[in-house]
Amino acid sequence: MTAEAKRCPWPGEDPFYVAYHDEEWGVPEYDDRALFEKLVLDGFQAGLSWITILRKRESFRAAFDGFEPERIVRYRPAKIEKLLQNPGIIRHRGKIEATIGNARAWLDIMEEDGGFSGFLWDIAGGVPKQNKWKRIGDVPAETPMSVAMSKALKARGFKFCGPTIVYAFAQAVGMVNDHLVTCPRHAACATLAHAPKR
Repeated sequence: MTAEAKRCPWPGEDPFYVAYHDEEWGVPEYDDRALFEKLVLDGFQAGLSWITILRKRESFRAAFDGFEPERIVRYRPAKIEKLLQNPGIIRHRGKIEATIGNARAWLDIMEEDGGFSGFLWDIAGGVPKQNKWKRIGDVPAETPMSVAMSKALKARGFKFCGPTIVYAFAQAVGMVNDHLVTCPRHAACATLAHAPKR
């Protein structure tokens, strides 16, 4: 992206945040495990800034066994205590215990047709929604879609997945394209929306 390009303003000048904006945010994601990881991390973000989680993401991946739900569901109290002593992650007992419960719910959904990806993308409408926001203040914090997805996830046993968390998740995994129309990534993500699912 050139210096003249009008990138979305939220990454600021932070190189780490800019790279996330330019390479990941808004790219459609269909991998079941990757979607689980992102939803869990967005849950850990509750009450914090996303850059805080992003800077700890590799530590989270190491601490939570690569976010493999099959391993997370086997965590016992000793593992939870170990996680609570890990300075590389957000040490919040409720969120750590919710991650274990979320892994169990993920495994249940994976037994169904379409798996976790199909479950979420069906609620999102099946294809990435192309919004056309001109100002950052126009972008909503939640939508009827995120309310519906939050409700569906909670009904299946997920926690830390309120409508605002779910909308941030949907933006990140490309269920909605919320790059501003002045940002070159808007057009790039719109093109990806028509690419074959991976």
